[in-house]
Amino acid sequence: MNNPKTNRTALTLGLICALSVSCAAWATQPLSSAALPIPATPPDPRWTLIWQDEFSGAAGTQPDERTWNYDYGNADANGWGNQELQFYTRDAANVRLDGQGHLEIRALKNTADLACWHGDPCAYTSARLTTRNKVTFTNGRIEARIQVPPGAGYWPAFWSLGQSGKWPDGGEIDIMEWLGREPNTVYGTLHGPGYSGAQGLSQSKTLGRAASDGYHTFAVIKRPREIVWLLDGVPYHRVTPDDLPAGRAWVFEQPFYLLLNLAVGGQWPGPPNASTVFPGVMKVDYVRVWKENATP
Repeated sequence: MNNPKTNRTALTLGLICALSVSCAAWATQPLSSAALPIPATPPDPRWTLIWQDEFSGAAGTQPDERTWNYDYGNADANGWGNQELQFYTRDAANVRLDGQGHLEIRALKNTADLACWHGDPCAYTSARLTTRNKVTFTNGRIEARIQVPPGAGYWPAFWSLGQSGKWPDGGEIDIMEWLGREPNTVYGTLHGPGYSGAQGLSQSKTLGRAASDGYHTFAVIKRPREIVWLLDGVPYHRVTPDDLPAGRAWVFEQPFYLLLNLAVGGQWPGPPNASTVFPGVMKVDYVRVWKENATP
């Protein structure tokens, strides 16, 4: 697949985002709740690129900490709320740049005494990165180009959480989730107060082949009172306040931050099996955010 990477990096865009603080909220013009049209995939005159990370550092180095935070452990008494089997670290073995313009999040078999929610050591290690309090967006087009790892039990995700409000009251936008046991299917889901977990507003898109066979672009276009999911530039899911369960609140008009992670096991994907190959590597080519230009 053709790689549309540019030469700019998150560091060079520090003048825009200041990297060590949250980027400014990006306003867009409100649009009708009627069927779109969806603008073309950038570059396009209707969009202006305002932040990006192209992961262009040297092989073995780690993502810029002025942009990315590292979650650690196997949180709470229930494995990140899902009985997941990985212990998140910030070790270069689990999260590093490959020297060719990609971020690698790597799931490995664990050989250390890292406690899991079930009381025994976690069977696997991996990584989860966030931009909380560093880079946020309110509206715009948010996109990543990712190759997921094949194998039962893998659960890679590109998603976002509201800066304010305890989950699920602050809202969650799952831009991409993928399950190794369903290799041809990608999920996009919205969670909020009273419509979280299994009650989230979800839609799937089935490919004609395994998503792990190559890179794909996963995006949302977020406008006031509207969120649209796209796979390889094609929309497949749209949610507005009118789609929420009766009496439930739309909590998405606030800054959101980004997350990238590779989970192993859990209630939804199920565990790895004898055919699952380790390490499993989630490769991220870029993460980019555009603002939508006002139409005349």
